[in-house]
Amino acid sequence: MGMYIIHKQANYEISIKRLVYFLILSQYLLAYSDNIIYNYLDFDKYIKERLLMVGLKENKITLYGFNNLTKTLSFNIYDVCYAKTEKDKQDYIAYIDEQYNSDRLTKILCDVTEIIGAHVLNISKQDYEPQGASVTILITEEAIPVHVIDPSCNKGNLNCVALRDSVVGHLDKSHVTVHTYPEFHPDNEITTFRVDIDVSTCGTISPLNALNYLISSFDSDVITIDYRVRGFTRDVEGNKYYIDHDINSIQNYIDKETLNKYDAIDVNVYQSNIFHTKMMLSEINLSDYLFNKDVRELSPNERREIRDKISREMIEIYYGMNIYR
Repeated sequence: MGMYIIHKQANYEISIKRLVYFLILSQYLLAYSDNIIYNYLDFDKYIKERLLMVGLKENKITLYGFNNLTKTLSFNIYDVCYAKTEKDKQDYIAYIDEQYNSDRLTKILCDVTEIIGAHVLNISKQDYEPQGASVTILITEEAIPVHVIDPSCNKGNLNCVALRDSVVGHLDKSHVTVHTYPEFHPDNEITTFRVDIDVSTCGTISPLNALNYLISSFDSDVITIDYRVRGFTRDVEGNKYYIDHDINSIQNYIDKETLNKYDAIDVNVYQSNIFHTKMMLSEINLSDYLFNKDVRELSPNERREIRDKISREMIEIYYGMNIYR
């Protein structure tokens, strides 16, 4: 009998909620019928506010105030290349410097911002001499009117983001940055190119959603990824929440097709909300690693020797230690 009463009560609450949804939808359509396509984008927010006003809520934790959990993704990629002569090394650095200049990096970060559902507030970019580039983008989750924005902000108006009627507000822990580090040693025929990308957000947007795009945007021979969640948010009853989503591995957010190309290991500290993944390409296609040289010009012994050098460099980077010295 008790279970029957509970079941009837649940059905009653569902019916009431459906009725409230219908009434709210009717009210919304009447209020915004003159511009329903534009205002449809705000309907989700509108219905949540009205449900709370009548004492109903969705089957989610209702937070008190702003969700100020900080989620930070650090993404480091290494591109390894074989350049035998001094001229080859200099040409490789020049090629990389042009291939990944600040304009292209800005486009990549603007795409990342769009993928994670954030908005651009301000962009700062710079190319360096003799090589290297960096880009920093301030982002936020919510849009605010133009007149509220600090005049020093460029609103992302660098030909990669269209200027809108409303732009975004600056949350001081929401940003996307990238730095490049081309490198070679005169006594070593292996050159490397490192890209460091940091995506830090606060609120409900997650930087993990951009992982697959970032991996595909670069020639990623070795990848290290760190993800951490800091701070806490509260529900309406005052209970603290130190993370607002399920995660047991960064690999859960990477496409299986991509993972199949790599050897990957995790080092996670679950109680501290720290997640770390390392990835290294499983197979070396030698022609992809030669700069200004055709693999057909090499003897079998030369191919084997170069492949070993590339493999050793990747393994040392992967494990973060000098193994073959």
